[in-house]
Amino acid sequence: MTSAENLDQLCINTIRFLAVDAVEKAKSGHPGTPLGAAPMAYVLWDLFLRHNPNNPNWFNRDRFILSAGHASALLYSLLHLYGYDLPIDELKRFRQWGSKTPGHPEYGLAPGVEATTGPLGQGFAMGVGMAIAERFLAGYFNRPGLPIIDHHTYAIVSDGDLMEGVSSEAASLAGTLKLNKLIYLYDDNHISIEGETDLAFTEAVEGRFEAYGWRVLWVSDGNDLAAIEEAIRVAHAEQERPSIIIIRTHIGYASPKQDTAEAHGEPLGPEAVSATKEALNWPLEPTFYVPDTALAHFRRALKRGAQLEDEWNSQLERYRLDYPEMAELLDRVIAGVLPPSWDAELPSFHPDQGPKATREASGKAMNALAKHLSTFIGGSADLAPSTKTLLIGYGDFGFDEACGHNIHFGVREHAMGGVVNGMTLHGGVMAYGATFLTFSDYMRPAIRLAALMRIHSIFVFTHDSIALGEDGPTHQPVEHLMSLRAIPGLTLIRPADANEAVEAWRLAVQYRDGPIALALTRQKIPVLDPGRYPIAQGVSKGAYVLAKAEGGRPDIIIIATGSEVHLALAAQEALERNNIHTEVISMPSWELFNAQPEDYRAELLPPDVPKLAVEAGVTQGWREYVGEDGDVIGINRFGASAPGAIVYDKLGYNVDHVVQRAEALVRKKR
Repeated sequence: MTSAENLDQLCINTIRFLAVDAVEKAKSGHPGTPLGAAPMAYVLWDLFLRHNPNNPNWFNRDRFILSAGHASALLYSLLHLYGYDLPIDELKRFRQWGSKTPGHPEYGLAPGVEATTGPLGQGFAMGVGMAIAERFLAGYFNRPGLPIIDHHTYAIVSDGDLMEGVSSEAASLAGTLKLNKLIYLYDDNHISIEGETDLAFTEAVEGRFEAYGWRVLWVSDGNDLAAIEEAIRVAHAEQERPSIIIIRTHIGYASPKQDTAEAHGEPLGPEAVSATKEALNWPLEPTFYVPDTALAHFRRALKRGAQLEDEWNSQLERYRLDYPEMAELLDRVIAGVLPPSWDAELPSFHPDQGPKATREASGKAMNALAKHLSTFIGGSADLAPSTKTLLIGYGDFGFDEACGHNIHFGVREHAMGGVVNGMTLHGGVMAYGATFLTFSDYMRPAIRLAALMRIHSIFVFTHDSIALGEDGPTHQPVEHLMSLRAIPGLTLIRPADANEAVEAWRLAVQYRDGPIALALTRQKIPVLDPGRYPIAQGVSKGAYVLAKAEGGRPDIIIIATGSEVHLALAAQEALERNNIHTEVISMPSWELFNAQPEDYRAELLPPDVPKLAVEAGVTQGWREYVGEDGDVIGINRFGASAPGAIVYDKLGYNVDHVVQRAEALVRKKR
């Protein structure tokens, strides 16, 4: 073995045993994958990955995702060794309270972690999103001889990633879009938690990915560094397809538990750790040992990364001279700064224009925004004509031109959610995905991760209630509003009319405290007069007085969201005729309202006034606002197939029912 080969093995074993020692010290974790996959990670990071540990946010860096997030100790070892600001003490605090090294990688904790992974398949989908963002921005900004945006997206994926359906959806989309700068290394170790993967996973992975339109490469020995290097070089040369490199590895390599499920998700144990270190000629003590020779080799990445970024900055300076306006725009989108007057063309609607579905108003708002937000990009799960999310005149991504703004996700909600997150994480774009509200269930893992990462993904959900009608209960959301509200960090806005929908988009564009979801109607509903109601200010506060009670202090307050606001207004008129002074509150967003000062919330919902909530969804959760003495008109059953107005009426969404329930509350109070 040459000295270079010896150095490579020393570095690989350093990666392996930092991970093993971290798991052992924590008494919890996954040591098997780091032992088996360290060689492929080393080759990728040492020879190919263009990154700058001094500046983890350098925009033109390659992106690396550990989709097999359970192997987080592998990623933390790489980050520490290659010079990121992740001290060895953080590896010693693996999986402990307050550490930067949680059990699965979390975006925003350790520098260099590009995405929160762990739910298998999500990293796979987010990588596709990052590659889409790179392709879009390159098509938009690059000029001859000045490829300002030019990088690859890599991931290490596992058997479990490939078993999850989200990876199938994302892989199919990536192949269709010919994302050739997407390269995945598949850790083919044949073991899952329950045992051999043959128990549940016997498909021909090569044939599957070839059918998706991927370049498939094989490495028969996961310790063959030259073969891994050659496969990555071949993938780099591919111009038409994404690439997956199937690398046959051995989980728990060199340990007594090699090739067994016991190596997957629990510490090796002191005896097995000792045996593994002896097998690989590694000192038993000290733990967390990093040889000086290996560290010096790893830390070359600091100088190399700084040089790569300096070269890019020099290229960027030439770009600024030749294309000053484009350079200014690039700076702005990278920083996430909105252009002046970005909302100047947002529409306003008047009641004289007639009823309008909030999905339609949303579509008009989106097209107005697209005129000013140059990197506004997204699409729908084969539902753009229904969700009204097509950006008219802005091209089809991957087909008309590289920088087309409309992505045709196909019927792939699960992947769409992950792809939107990946685009958002990449940066430089404002990304959205759209489908029917009932199908948000397919996207829930991705929505949850967006909230956990607190990233600015935008999710558009139309057909938001039983009022959509004839399609029936399979398509009529009932529990979905409450289900989305249950996700910490997600802000849901359900606008009451066209003007509230426009304000919802104004907020969605500016919002930077996590993902936004919009719930929009299919059916036409009346337009509120913006000259009469404080809509702009009210939506931003999450709830506001839409219609005051006659004669001052109300006898009852009706709180409503979305289309039910108009039912509340009609009920108010009937109640006032019966001398019951009624106030109507539009509450488009619980989350925005909950963030308001306590005095505003108390003034809006005084404790001594009876409250009735009206929403076409389950009643769960509304007690927080109406109190124990209040009431809720909701629907704690599934809907029915019939014209929307009939379903709405039959399930209690009519003036007589609202008046009856309101009068009962007033009598009880008196």
